[in-house]
Amino acid sequence: MTELQTIHEIRLSNTKKLMKELGLTRTEFAEKIEMSYNLVSQYIGKNPTKNIGDETAEKIEKAFHKPKGFLDQSDIAVTNQENSNVKFIRPNMAPVLSWVQAGTFTNVSTVDMSQVEEWLPLPDECTNCYYLKVQGISNNPDFLEGDYILVDPDVYYSDMQSGDMIVVRKFEDATFKKLVIETDGSRYLQALNPEFKPNVIPLDENCNFVGQVIDCIRYTYRAKRRKKCN
Repeated sequence: MTELQTIHEIRLSNTKKLMKELGLTRTEFAEKIEMSYNLVSQYIGKNPTKNIGDETAEKIEKAFHKPKGFLDQSDIAVTNQENSNVKFIRPNMAPVLSWVQAGTFTNVSTVDMSQVEEWLPLPDECTNCYYLKVQGISNNPDFLEGDYILVDPDVYYSDMQSGDMIVVRKFEDATFKKLVIETDGSRYLQALNPEFKPNVIPLDENCNFVGQVIDCIRYTYRAKRRKKCN
């Protein structure tokens, strides 16, 4: 059985891995993060006397242009190639993408995950799923502005049924609405908010199916975390 690591052990291991991959000495590392050599030694020396706290971890991540939480990942790989993407694993987590990204990418694997600032948990295993943050009032009251919708791109448009919520891209704009399939086979999108105009959006040859909305997260209260001093 694999021994579980504490967050401090994970950060220490990842910091040392980062230094090794980039070929940095402890002196060079200290200069990069603008910290004294002696203090750095207390964090990552042979016998560390200090844990890498939240503020120090964020300082290291910013200095090396890594995403927030990078050092907290239990399984990461870093390359020293210039402008290379950071590759790391977040088990049972999915990225929160922008609507601009949803309107332009062809596959979630093409998204630079080092630029993703927010991750949310997956209710079930969904390899290529991602979240989008709801904007506007077109689907009130079922979906409110600020909600997070989970999108599954690994489904077929032909399998969608009337009433399914789907994400569609038209040119470089993405939207999500209810799919309506009439008895004659004609299809169109409809906003759930009856007061929203236009309430009906025709599906034409310029519309591309992106994925099905399979879940939604709504936070009733979220406070900014206040960090302890190291």
